[in-house]
Amino acid sequence: MTSIPLLITTPHPCSYLEGQRAQSVYVVPSLEINTAIYSQLSAYGFRRSGDDVYSPHCEHCSQCVPVRLPVAQFKPNRRQKRCLQKNRHTTTIVKPAAFEQTHYDLYLRYQNQRHAEGNMASSSPDEYIGFLGSSWCNTEFIEFSIAGELAAVAVVDRLDNALSAVYTFLPPSSPIIASASMQCCGKFNMRKNKGWRGCTLDFGLPTAKK
Repeated sequence: MTSIPLLITTPHPCSYLEGQRAQSVYVVPSLEINTAIYSQLSAYGFRRSGDDVYSPHCEHCSQCVPVRLPVAQFKPNRRQKRCLQKNRHTTTIVKPAAFEQTHYDLYLRYQNQRHAEGNMASSSPDEYIGFLGSSWCNTEFIEFSIAGELAAVAVVDRLDNALSAVYTFLPPSSPIIASASMQCCGKFNMRKNKGWRGCTLDFGLPTAKK
């Protein structure tokens, strides 16, 4: 892979671990990124927020662990099988990353119920799409519906040889049971059908409360 210039942020309060200081490295904004470059960066633990590509780089902490699971070796455990069975009536539709009012309304409900103290709870339509979408990546919105009613949306990037999770939002009262497990299983099934090798999830923080 070509050498990629990076910028490091100044230390700031960690969003996940109380009392901790965090830092990140960012790919310089002037670099022209495409799906091929990002696919390689993703394998090294980088993620994106909008068009910004970053990775945690804290001096005294290494709890943010990038999770990348091999599709071919994945087998649902007992809990995940129960989850899939309970949600067998859930339907999924894959859509392009374009603004839809129903998605946006659900996103704001989620932010106000889960992260009311943050600025994303008052995101404008442009800020919402700017955060979830990207001008250079092939992004998809996966709708989860029950009885024709929208229950969750998972935002994912289609990389060269993997699917990369960007964000998932749903109301706490959603009838989807153990949604993270179900979405993980669903994404794996999709990737197996398409012959892709990896499924990249979010950073795992073993001791974080969020």
